Amino acid sequence: TPCVVPCTPKGVIKLLKSQNIEIKGKNVVVIGRSNIVGLPVSKLLLNENATVTITHSKTQNLPQVCSQADILVVAIGRAKFVTPDFIKQGAVVIDVGVNRDDTTGKLCGDVDFEACAPKTSYITKVPGGVGPMTICCLIENTIECFLSKF
Repeated sequence: TPCVVPCTPKGVIKLLKSQNIEIKGKNVVVIGRSNIVGLPVSKLLLNENATVTITHSKTQNLPQVCSQADILVVAIGRAKFVTPDFIKQGAVVIDVGVNRDDTTGKLCGDVDFEACAPKTSYITKVPGGVGPMTICCLIENTIECFLSKF
């Protein structure tokens, strides 16, 4: 029986590959352990031969752990939670979070984009980063499920 890969984790992998970001052999830290994003994206990254560390809001010394990552995937559900001290110079940062900024009322991610972007080699925006990839993967999964019936 075919397996349907969750859309957002699948979108993260496709996004990294579309940007020619090497996953194999990289140290990846995932902030978030949900069954929807954190755990599935960790498994997909392991399948790509990354060394994956799964963290969460209760992880001790979280900024220090994250600052060792070549690739940081953030899915914690807290607006602008990740600040520059979480990020290794030149790291790739994938922000999966979708939140509303309490001050401006605008959509924002789990990463403080403006503060963190200068430190990264690649960073996704919210909105407009992982979200469109999730939609593409939803369509792809829908078509694959339909075709599997024939």
